[in-house]
Amino acid sequence: MTHTPRPPKIPESVLVVIHTAALDVLLIERADKPGYWQSVTGSKDRLDEPLRETAAREVAEETGIDVGSAAVPQECLRDWALRNVYEIYPVWRHRYAPGVTHNTEHVFGLRVPPGTVVTLNPREHLQHVWLPWREAADRCFSPSNAEAILQLPRFV
Repeated sequence: MTHTPRPPKIPESVLVVIHTAALDVLLIERADKPGYWQSVTGSKDRLDEPLRETAAREVAEETGIDVGSAAVPQECLRDWALRNVYEIYPVWRHRYAPGVTHNTEHVFGLRVPPGTVVTLNPREHLQHVWLPWREAADRCFSPSNAEAILQLPRFV
């Protein structure tokens, strides 16, 4: 049986800050790095994938939240027009093409109703928590993720 290698990750991704109107923020703990808390993140599946589509797909894959449903209409997903370019942590560089060292992250916000059910993909995340926005920012391991959460009040 031959194993087909995965294509390299595209170094363009989304960060989706999922929050309620009361500014409670959803954080999820990485399965591959226990203790690392973050918002939903993920790379484009293909070069021509629209960023909104990437954001909605990653939210569904990582939390089970369906953007475009009656509970979470499309207009609840907002492109904050913030971009972060950062160096990819060496531990994760093997996922990208040789020589790729930086990623461009596009920040979105997703407002959801209080009590929204979260269903994690156990291969990716261990647990989730809803925290007031300042606490959520303090718990993030990624400086760009923390900074995005600190911008939340500007976008609500």
